Amino acid sequence: MAWDLLLWIISFFVSLALVASVFYQVICLTDLEADYLNPFETSTRINRLVIPEFILQGSLCLLFLFTWHWVFFLVALPVTVYHAMLYNERRYLIDVTEVFRAISFEKKFRFTKLGFYILLFIMVVFRLTLSAVYSFTEDDDLLHLF
Repeated sequence: MAWDLLLWIISFFVSLALVASVFYQVICLTDLEADYLNPFETSTRINRLVIPEFILQGSLCLLFLFTWHWVFFLVALPVTVYHAMLYNERRYLIDVTEVFRAISFEKKFRFTKLGFYILLFIMVVFRLTLSAVYSFTEDDDLLHLF
């Protein structure tokens, strides 16, 4: 049962990093729209985070697959497949010259991903709590130590 708790702790931090990454991207796009950042800075900041986000999402999906958590795997799979499709078609980076033309789509896209990652984060926190309660109440020897 300790391995299950470790899985959910790792999933918690990975999903928290995904939420923070997409939230930062939304802030950068909002700052560009409000003219606080120029297009070069915005695209540089966002493009720097895209590949690590894809890697984290893919590793989280594979972690759920290898640990037989099918519901979480099936929830994470569509975004992972979409990220793979974007990467294969080379459409995952924001172009500096067309960032103003695509800002509405990019913001909607990032808000959708933010909602998905928040939903996944809530599911992971729920399972982390359940796993922690089960692992601490199952071991009677640990209860006698306190």
